[in-house]
Formats: sequence, structure tokens, C-alpha cells
Amino acid sequence: MTELVEHGKLFIGGELVDPLGREVIEVVSPHTEQVIGRVPHACEADVDRAVAAARRAFDEGPWPRMALDERIAVVTRIKDAFAARYEEIARVISSENGTPYTSSVMVQALSAMMVWDAAITVARTFPYEERRDGALGPLLVRREPVGVVAAVVPWNVPQFTAAAKLAPALLAGCSAILKASPESPLDAYVLAEIAAEAGLPEGVLSILPADREVSEYLVGHPGVDKVSFTGSVAAGRRVMEVASRNLTRVTLELGGKSAALILPDADLETAVAGIVPFAWMINGQACVAQTRILAPRSRYDETAEAFAAAAAALKIGDPLDPATELGPLVAERQQRRSLDYIRIGQDEGAKILSGGGRPASQERGWYVEPTLFGDVDNSMRIAREEIFGPVICLIPYGDEDEVVRIANDSDYGLSGSVWTADTEHGIDIARRVRTGTYSVNTFSLDMLGPFGGYKNSGLGREFGPEGYGEYFEHKMIHLPAGYQAGAADEGGA
Repeated sequence: MTELVEHGKLFIGGELVDPLGREVIEVVSPHTEQVIGRVPHACEADVDRAVAAARRAFDEGPWPRMALDERIAVVTRIKDAFAARYEEIARVISSENGTPYTSSVMVQALSAMMVWDAAITVARTFPYEERRDGALGPLLVRREPVGVVAAVVPWNVPQFTAAAKLAPALLAGCSAILKASPESPLDAYVLAEIAAEAGLPEGVLSILPADREVSEYLVGHPGVDKVSFTGSVAAGRRVMEVASRNLTRVTLELGGKSAALILPDADLETAVAGIVPFAWMINGQACVAQTRILAPRSRYDETAEAFAAAAAALKIGDPLDPATELGPLVAERQQRRSLDYIRIGQDEGAKILSGGGRPASQERGWYVEPTLFGDVDNSMRIAREEIFGPVICLIPYGDEDEVVRIANDSDYGLSGSVWTADTEHGIDIARRVRTGTYSVNTFSLDMLGPFGGYKNSGLGREFGPEGYGEYFEHKMIHLPAGYQAGAADEGGA
């Protein structure tokens, strides 16, 4: 994307309207360090307008009162538009955050379409009403939409995380305000076009690009019934604190320091091929990235050599070049953070096996070489803190109890994988690791199952019926003894 993209309006309640503030967000290419876009910076008054529109849409409008099939029809049009415009969406996001385009097609665009599609599948069979035998008589248990949802998304996978929140919220019958990151607001305007064309009723969706201060105002707004947030642990704690003032319900999808366990019987070539794309995915800027690789001491040298060679072979360059495998970090602050951690790792005594600085091939842009540290102890900061950059730790272990202990010795618990010749044994290992999502001899994130974390990795779940259920309140209706169910309470949205 070479031309300057400018948007002068905000998408509030389904319409493009003039912003009430005068601030502007400049979007800077992480590859060229040049401004590639400008959008309005939403202010608190814009938040008030969006919340008021969402409140009216939920309290008085048709959306939550529509039949489920009608809402599914609208959401299906959104999903189909993502499928039709996936190349455009991938290019826009790559230009904003540096994701290599070839990866962006799936990770940024088609994966978002898959989230919308999976949510539709879940919505069709979800138990909106069910009969139960209570202790004192028959019960009718209803699940009713929670209300106005504030969806706050990060810059690393903006449309994927937006879909993870908006798809279940809209299908449930909620109205929503999407707060887009100031680093990646351009793709949000593509979503606004898609939503408008899909036929969402007035007020159901607003999209506001803004910074943390305005995000905090939205999260603490008394007109919001639920907050769904993806971001850092520190920001998640602040979201929870601010939302608690109104007892607003929250779902938090936070950071990770996930471990890939290579067992002694693993095929090393398979493990390297399977781990490397998900260790350095999105240039290392992914919460689920496999950033700790645990290798048996008996095979440590060959494992170190194999991963170092794979890291060194990654092609660094322009994220819009289809041949690029590792692009720039999203901002100069992220580049500086990764370089700082590389120095910290060296000071702690870890050994750089590959990378370790800025690539000489790139005269400008916020690049950091894919860096692999060896001889890492799990107590080191580089093994314990989420770097959110292309810096990976190779940690040796002795026996199986030790590898499980190291995997679990973390403040995080979001993802992970195990690599072994014995799949059943791998499943046993998976049961022992305290993390929300796990893979055996692969790495996957299935949108029909629950995604979320243990410990500091978050609260609640996204995807699957568990994630869909986060957008409902539960109501218990007591029925008179001897009452027999009729057609009116057989279910439905």
C-alpha cells in the first residue's frame, strides 16, 4: 500500500459521522517509517455518542428481538465479505503492523473469516433455553444477551481479535463498540464498510480508533454491560480495575510465555518445521507464540543447531513482499524493547545462537533479527517475561518431570505444544501442563473450541460454546409443579 489513506469520519451507530474532537491518528509504516494513513482520534464525547447509540439499539431496537436466523443472515454476509476481500485486508494489516503478507493472508484475514464462520456454527446449536427438574419443581433456564459490549482489540491481530468479540456478541443479540488500536486503525474502516453493507440495524455497531485514555473511558462507561479485552497483562489489570467500578463483566485475553516441549523420542526435523513458524509468528508479536523451546539435554546440541539454522534462514524484508518470512516490529518502541531484552539475556549469561541485533540488510524500519538464545535458565527474565518480539529461548531439561515443571513454572498459561513419537504419551503430557490451549505434534487454534488462559493469561474464554456463552446472562424461571413444556419454551434465541 503506497498511497496515503485518509479517513475523515468515524463509524458511529452504523453511519460515518464527523468526529467531535480535532485530534488525528497518523499511521506509520514499520517498514518505511513513513506516514501511510490518517484517521480521526475518537474523543470521550464520541464514546458517549457510540454508547448512547448502542444503548438505544439494544434497549429499544430490533436487533436483540430478531429471530436467530435473521441475525445469522446478517453475520453471514459479514463473513462472506471477509472471504471476498481477504487479499485487501491482508495487505492493509501487513502495511500497518509488519506481518509478512504471505502469512497475513491466513493469520490476519482468512482466520478472521473463520472466526465469523465458527461463531455462526456455534450459534445454531447453542442452548438458549432448557428445561430442568429443580429441587422444588420444574425450571426454565434462559440465556439472554448481556447488552452493550465494549470490544477493545490490539494491533497484532486486529481483525482476528475483533471477530472473536464481535461475532459472538452480534449473534447473541448484543450491540457493540469496537475500540481499534491507534497502530492499526485502517483495517477497522474496511470492517466498517463490510458491516454497513451487511445490513446491521442502526446503532448496533460503532468503531472508534483511539488511545489508552479513551479506551479507559469506554471501559468505565456506565452504559456498557460487558468488556472484552485483548492485550497486555498490565492493561488487562487496569481494564478489570476500571470496569469493577460499575461491576461490568469482563473477558480478558492477555499475554503468554508458552513452552514447546520436545521429548527425547521426537523427530527433530518435524519439531523444528512445526515450531519455527509459531515461535516467530507475526514477527514474534503473538500472545500464543512458542517462545520457550524445551530440549532434552541428551539432544540439546543437535536441537540448538537445528533451530539456530532455521532462524538464520528466515528471510527478512518488506512485509508486502510475498517472499518475506519476518517483517519489522510494529513500532520503534517495540524494536527498542526487543533489543533491550537481548542485552538483558546476554547480561544474564544466556548465549546468542542466532541473530541478536538489527539486520544489516534493512537500512530503515523497525527490524530485529530472529534471535535464538541458548543455555537459558527458566529463572532468567528472558524466559519469564513476555518480550513480544522475535526473541526465543532454548532451555535444556533432564527428565520428564523436569520438563513439565519448567513448562508450568510461569506466570502465564495461554498456549503450548509437545512433540513426541508417541501421541498418546503426548496427550498425557498435555494433561499435566497448566495452560488453556495445547497441541500435540502440531500447533493449532480451533475456533470451535474454547480459547483462553490460566493464571496471568486472562479470564474467561473466546470461541466455541464457552466463548459464546460469555455474551449472555442466565435467567432462572420457576414453573408450577406439574407444568408440562409447550411450544413456547422449547428454545430459541
